[in-house]
Amino acid sequence: MAKIVAVCTSKKKGTKKKDISHAFLEADYGIQGDAHATKGWHRQISLLDNSSIDKMRAKGLALSPGDFAENLTTEGLELMTLPVGTRLKTGRGVELEITQIGKECHHHCQIYRQVGMCVMPLEGVFARIVRGGEVKAGDTIEVVGA
Repeated sequence: MAKIVAVCTSKKKGTKKKDISHAFLEADYGIQGDAHATKGWHRQISLLDNSSIDKMRAKGLALSPGDFAENLTTEGLELMTLPVGTRLKTGRGVELEITQIGKECHHHCQIYRQVGMCVMPLEGVFARIVRGGEVKAGDTIEVVGA
């Protein structure tokens, strides 16, 4: 079963996020205390699977959860293969709906400048929070429908 391995936030946009291990996700808003949380916005939370991060680690980079500015780092989900509209549910009942796969990278991040590529624009996904609640590292996460 897939799981959440890190819960990350940042106070400012455009920076790496810090793993805080748990947080409250507010419905139709985002993670409380995160710079990207916005009511009504379709990119309230970002997710990236560890398998995507491992691709960059294989290029010799020492990376930690949050280094791609993702809110939730997962393990065991091929997120980029899930279509927009897919719903995910955590073991604590938080429900997310994927609203966007990848993003345009307007200003190349530090990782891109180091190795000439970055996985977040292609493999990161964004979601809105349908049902809020607490999430913690170690919680399960599963696809529940599209």
